[in-house]
Amino acid sequence: MAAVTAANGKSSGGAKSADFTAVEIGEALSPTASLFHSPKLNCCIIAVLGSKTAIDPALVKSGLERTLIRHPRFSSRMVVDDHGCRGRKLRWEKTMVELDDHIIIPTLDDDDGDGEFFTTSPDSFVEDYISRLSTFPMDVTRPLWELHILNVKTRDAESLFVFKIHHSIGDGASLISLLLACARKSSDPNALPSVPVKNRRARRQGVVSASGFCWSLVWLIWAVVRLVWNTVVDVLLVNATVLFLRDTRTPIKGPATGEGRNGKRFVHRTVSLGDIKMVKNAMNMTVNDVLLGVTEAGISRYLNRKYGENQKNEEKQSNQIQKSHLPSTIRLRACIMVNMRPTAGIQDMAKLMAKGPKAKWGWGNWIGNMMIPLTIALRDDPLDYLWSAKATMDRKKHSLEPILEFIGARILPKVFGAKATVGIFHKILSNTTLAFSNVVGPIEEISLYGHPIAYIAPSVYGHPHALTIHFQSYCNMMTISVAVDPEVIPDPHVLCDELEQSLRIMKEAVTLKFPKKGPNVGWKEIL
Repeated sequence: MAAVTAANGKSSGGAKSADFTAVEIGEALSPTASLFHSPKLNCCIIAVLGSKTAIDPALVKSGLERTLIRHPRFSSRMVVDDHGCRGRKLRWEKTMVELDDHIIIPTLDDDDGDGEFFTTSPDSFVEDYISRLSTFPMDVTRPLWELHILNVKTRDAESLFVFKIHHSIGDGASLISLLLACARKSSDPNALPSVPVKNRRARRQGVVSASGFCWSLVWLIWAVVRLVWNTVVDVLLVNATVLFLRDTRTPIKGPATGEGRNGKRFVHRTVSLGDIKMVKNAMNMTVNDVLLGVTEAGISRYLNRKYGENQKNEEKQSNQIQKSHLPSTIRLRACIMVNMRPTAGIQDMAKLMAKGPKAKWGWGNWIGNMMIPLTIALRDDPLDYLWSAKATMDRKKHSLEPILEFIGARILPKVFGAKATVGIFHKILSNTTLAFSNVVGPIEEISLYGHPIAYIAPSVYGHPHALTIHFQSYCNMMTISVAVDPEVIPDPHVLCDELEQSLRIMKEAVTLKFPKKGPNVGWKEIL
């Protein structure tokens, strides 16, 4: 096994960084953050950033001193307060950060004589290394983050930053915002990166006629009825999932108990964001609709392959419609994480942190959850996956399910206790099949401490799902990050192939059906 040493290096100058103002130290962990420290939901985030150049540890250390460790969550450790009137509580405590304890650089020579690095390809070595990170717990005696620097040339990058961050520190939206506050535009070393924002439609002004008012009133009543109905149905399904409703046992479903504790395998695939935007524009959908449709199609193709592997005279995989080996009915649901912040897009963390304690909606875990049913089938028209995904997402937009689950994560521990709350959310996750997430990234190339970034591939482990799919946009690319339990899904690269192939087939189908539609879509239209 390759040896591991700590990074050393003197500080060096660089672009002026964001001035993070410390918030109150000693505050208790939020209920959601506390849930992430329970043994059943002990989640950590793995974020891989590919660099276009070799990484200089001295520059990285200097940059971290100016930025990341000035953030309260990255310079505080978690402590247990056993003196509260209601028992054990967790809180943050300010501490000194020894960067050499957090920056880890594996040596790539063969000093220990096992020859591991030289008997595997660089990409396989990196995958094995990152997979091993998911088998080691975080050291709770110091701030809950690590940075592993891998100066290994892989298929997509010259070297790699690998961040391991405990999920109690923050969710994907807050962490990507912090990354942007620490990074700079490659084209302008003094400028902060930017992200796309939602294109808000202008409100109509003028006098509303009596007939228009009546129609508006009817629409409002219908919208309220629809919202209430969808919410009631979704809440009942959540309760049924907690009590008895389980997804069908398939080749991608984890153990029924959800207690699998195998190290996860992390792989990724980069596709064209322009292709996704072209499909989205032609179909009059959102990017989330397209990504969900691609996921549904890719999983259907993968499961069809797995079910047909043991059958005689298996047809060769091709772009054409294959014979279906799928069971007639499969219940398969994805848990989608929803950003509950009321603002549009990702906030500039540099400005947000300047607000200190007033940044109520900025930092932390402001996420809700909703269950999305996926239709698993081989469809004659690949665009049917997109229509199905859009219909599902349109319905979910008229439901309070993620809001109620977000509120429940904060109220239930106070009513039933932390142990019962963890059991409830663990049941929801273990009785569904996969986790799904989409995070918007910067629209131009960025540099992290002087190193131009080639791609961003985030993922998470510690929850009971055997499959997690993250989509992360960056420049004109979309990275598909897949985390799997290798004992359940031993061939994650094949799953990535099917997801990539599904997008390509959809693009071809859209081009044939809508020949005048093109990929020239502005960034403001992608959300």
